[in-house]
Amino acid sequence: MSVQKLKPVPSDIDVAQAAEVKPITEIAGRYGIPAERLEMYGEYKAKVRLEFLRENAAAPKKAKYIDVTAITPTPLGEGKTTTTVGLTQGLGLLGRKAICAIRQPSMGPTFGIKGGAAGGGYSQIVPMADFNLHLTGDIHAVSAAHNLCSTALDARIYHEGRWSDSYFEKLGLHKLNFDPYEVWWRRVMDMNDRTLRRILVGVGGIENGPLRETGFDISVASEVMAILALATDLRDLRERVGRVVLGLDKSGKQVTTEDLGVAGAMTILLKDALAPNILQTLEEQLAFVHAGPFANIAHGNSSILADLVGVKVGDYLVTESGFGADMGFEKFVDIKCRASGIYPDAAVLVATVRALKMHGGGPKVVPGKPLAPEYKEENRELLKKGLVNLKAHLGILRKFGVPAVVAINAFPTDTPAEWDLIRQAALDAGASDAVTAFHWAEGGEGAAPLAEAVEKAASKPSDVKPLYSLDLSLERKIEKIATEVYGAGSIEYSPAARKALEGYSKLGYDKLPVCMAKTQYSLSHDPALKGAPSGFEFPVSDIRLSAGAGFIYPIVGEINTMPGLPSKPGYIGMDIDPDTGRITGLS
Repeated sequence: MSVQKLKPVPSDIDVAQAAEVKPITEIAGRYGIPAERLEMYGEYKAKVRLEFLRENAAAPKKAKYIDVTAITPTPLGEGKTTTTVGLTQGLGLLGRKAICAIRQPSMGPTFGIKGGAAGGGYSQIVPMADFNLHLTGDIHAVSAAHNLCSTALDARIYHEGRWSDSYFEKLGLHKLNFDPYEVWWRRVMDMNDRTLRRILVGVGGIENGPLRETGFDISVASEVMAILALATDLRDLRERVGRVVLGLDKSGKQVTTEDLGVAGAMTILLKDALAPNILQTLEEQLAFVHAGPFANIAHGNSSILADLVGVKVGDYLVTESGFGADMGFEKFVDIKCRASGIYPDAAVLVATVRALKMHGGGPKVVPGKPLAPEYKEENRELLKKGLVNLKAHLGILRKFGVPAVVAINAFPTDTPAEWDLIRQAALDAGASDAVTAFHWAEGGEGAAPLAEAVEKAASKPSDVKPLYSLDLSLERKIEKIATEVYGAGSIEYSPAARKALEGYSKLGYDKLPVCMAKTQYSLSHDPALKGAPSGFEFPVSDIRLSAGAGFIYPIVGEINTMPGLPSKPGYIGMDIDPDTGRITGLS
């Protein structure tokens, strides 16, 4: 029978709006961050001024650093953010000064299909509406900086087509001679709009500029967002923005934002966004919500600056990496940790009965449609078959040398017998522990046993290292990720990908880390391959450069950087009471 421990919980937005939210100055003060080092955005959210980090630069790393990752998820998600918040609250219940650090969500998925992303039930970040919507305007700043560059680029192409070299010399400029067929920089917006994936600009005659094809990406897929998440200070931000490659000139030479003369202006638009945002959990722990790079195209982790502050003011800093261990955790270590110099003391692998049944051959899980009976009733045989996915992800964490605790995120339709199966499989596969967690229904109290297990795991010596050396060739780095993390048997490069490999190596970009762009719904490149596929051919169709962010990203399978809205988008159920200001449906 179904477990009775999961008590009914009001909607996420009802829980959030009923919360007694403390002034953020009070929460920050408990962690030693004074009010004069905060940039206030109302009473309940703020930015930590970068002066605080500079003043405490010599202070030692204080906090244990915990990353929350997951098995391969269903399209519904397995509660990774909820677990991150719940674990933070659980550590707080044990008397630890705990902090969580997560990404800011894009409003596209919020209004599209995902809804709120602040956690859920009694384990979420508040104010929840602020978290999910504009927050402090960072995503708007990223969009503005990115699109300033887009307009500057098109204006330059237009004017260079009208005026001579001598005219530009009089202006103190030189012609860039951009190849209109090699413009890589597109435009962005923070909404899901499939109609803008491919567009024509310059329509209406030469006075509107040369006709060319381009398109829009969602703002969180912008390289500018990836840069914001990886920058360590304003100088680093400025240098990274200046290294962004926009395309090629007619001789095949790369053209950067610095060449275009727009890098400084872009950085001006980003300077306020660089400071990390703080909010709080429902149980009054400090919560950093800063940066939100796409977890497919980019590295899918919150900002380094948030972590640099958090590890100095708390006992535990709990962060999360995008999607499963194959995507988020690998990029977390090989890209983010390598840039920050901070490596995790332990990892938490979130698993659900639902997702493991899917990997065991269960019916397709489709957002907006009722779950099949197999997911609502006990089915140990289906679950047993899906445990291969759990074991594969534990193998990935073991490869990086990090102690791992499995968090079984409890659902009302689960049974204790199913949890016992997962726990035993996790222990057999080398997990430090496996704990069923009830944080969604019970907050910190429901995550206290998980917190105890994590604290024990993090107390052990850990020697986490990147998967590969930066001195390896790009081809060898790709091979190591594909074979050792995903389980591929061989790599197949398209002619375009092979040409890009050679070109980037000649230009000196072969020492950059690799940020694989593939589906999150399988360990492989094919979302239909569930469980733990192995020996498959891994097809790399293209390889692209994010010189400013500092990584190369191979494109594998169908990766879309501009989502579309479903037939019944999430915004249909959202509204606001004009008399009380009460929001409904944002969950």
